[in-house]
Amino acid sequence: MVKAERFVEKAIQEIKEQVGDGKAIIALSGGVDSSVCAVLAYRAIGDKLIPVFVDTGLMRAGEPERVKEIFGYMNLKFVDAREEFFSALKGVVDPEEKRKVIGELFVRVFEKVAEEEKADYLIQGTIYPDIIESQGGIKSHHNVGGFPTHYTFKGVIEPLRELYKDEVREVARYIGLPEEISERMPFPGPGLAVRVLGEVTPEKVEVVRKANRIVEEELKDIPKWQAFAAVIGRATGVKGDERVYGYIVSIRAVESRDAMTAEPLRLDYEILRKIMRRITEEIPEVVRVVYDITPKPPATIEYE
Repeated sequence: MVKAERFVEKAIQEIKEQVGDGKAIIALSGGVDSSVCAVLAYRAIGDKLIPVFVDTGLMRAGEPERVKEIFGYMNLKFVDAREEFFSALKGVVDPEEKRKVIGELFVRVFEKVAEEEKADYLIQGTIYPDIIESQGGIKSHHNVGGFPTHYTFKGVIEPLRELYKDEVREVARYIGLPEEISERMPFPGPGLAVRVLGEVTPEKVEVVRKANRIVEEELKDIPKWQAFAAVIGRATGVKGDERVYGYIVSIRAVESRDAMTAEPLRLDYEILRKIMRRITEEIPEVVRVVYDITPKPPATIEYE
């Protein structure tokens, strides 16, 4: 387990030394990884840090507003890139292609802000399991294997590259981040795009965003590593007296220590029924809800 005090001191010093007299830019999504990185970097270089929230249209419900509330003291820059991301993802169905498209566009958006602000370095919240999965060819991460090979930054700084998720949480608690961040469930770098199987559209993303909110609300008091919803396809259903062709939503809830392996939670049947009822009633486009009981391995935690 990481010794938080020693790690924080070392990370702050490393960031100071690497950035020097330059400026650094960071993607601040509100997740625990990017939040810890942002706080460490801010303590290291102060106003030489340029924290940016990119609204990709692929974030959790209420994410932009909450990030503003918590990190407004850092003089956040907000970029509305929703149209750009949905346009770039049009027609893309392969999971790896999705991640690479998102990763490249994500960095291009950053480059634009970095050039405007004359930033030299990119700070990322890459953690150890991200690197292992990317190097092993399991799946690329938009801040590892999906990172474009041609970028204009002098360097990339990854303060958390040797930590597992539970160690990142320990650091988050130590530096005083609120519990809603330090204990927040993991969220994929490419956002809800990898919780939509097949082509990503605004409609599908809105469906999965609402379904994720319901799952998080209903399972908030149950110990877990991660719980979420994914749109995995379409199926025939009945609404009223009419046949409809709607979405299939899969619920995934797992326990794990470090995301390298995971086991599905044995959720009470009545809890599952309540989630199903809420999803099908509150999201009319959904006609079927299933619960995924596959461990990792053979599955990964996320679907793509």
